[in-house]
Amino acid sequence: MPGGRLTQRERQQIALGLADNLAYAEIARGLGRPTSTITREVMRNGGPSAYRADLAHRATERRTQRRRSSEPREFHIPPQAHGRNAEDVLEYEEAFTTVLMQSGLPKMMSRVLVCLYTTDAGSLTASELVRRLHVSPASVSKAIAFLESQSLIRRERDERRRERYVVDDDIWYQAMVASARSNAQLVETTRAGVNILGPHTPAGTRLENVARFLDFVGESITRAAEQARDVLYTKPQESSDVAATPQP
Repeated sequence: MPGGRLTQRERQQIALGLADNLAYAEIARGLGRPTSTITREVMRNGGPSAYRADLAHRATERRTQRRRSSEPREFHIPPQAHGRNAEDVLEYEEAFTTVLMQSGLPKMMSRVLVCLYTTDAGSLTASELVRRLHVSPASVSKAIAFLESQSLIRRERDERRRERYVVDDDIWYQAMVASARSNAQLVETTRAGVNILGPHTPAGTRLENVARFLDFVGESITRAAEQARDVLYTKPQESSDVAATPQP
């Protein structure tokens, strides 16, 4: 029923729709559900390529049981600004966390990063993270240390001399540049193999093709990151005036 929890039958229809490569919006229309409901359901349960109706249904039941056995959920929900729906925000944070975990980031580090990204200030203290995530200070400290080592966050002192953890607007640019540097090292290594194995041998040709491919992709990433960098600094009031796609 629209507005209520997804049933097992609906989840089976979602799985069939994904198998047929249907868009989320098309699956949602067939079920009479909002597209956002289908998007959250799929992303929090493995993504479009790994979604299974039975596993998703059991996972939802487990989450429901945990919530019922703990303190009522509404007491944990922080105040929401800008008229946001608190339940939708929490579900989105879970979906965002799942996507980051699928990209290789550990769970607690993903939760901390999502928590920072979904605050308007883009920064929180350690105690604020502990309260929002309901985890131990040690867990937050470990996650912060890891995220700092990956240059995904930075520290700063506020006017009360408290240490705050901040997500910079430039983080994604720096991540792309770092990826391009790693790519360049891989190109160099594969090209070294061409000389050792012989440029006219099957193995040498294979490595040369890989090197050419990675070289092209790395240069494209760097060029695109430079061209799009200003997009990361777009302010909310400018969003309607700035083109969605950066121009060379």
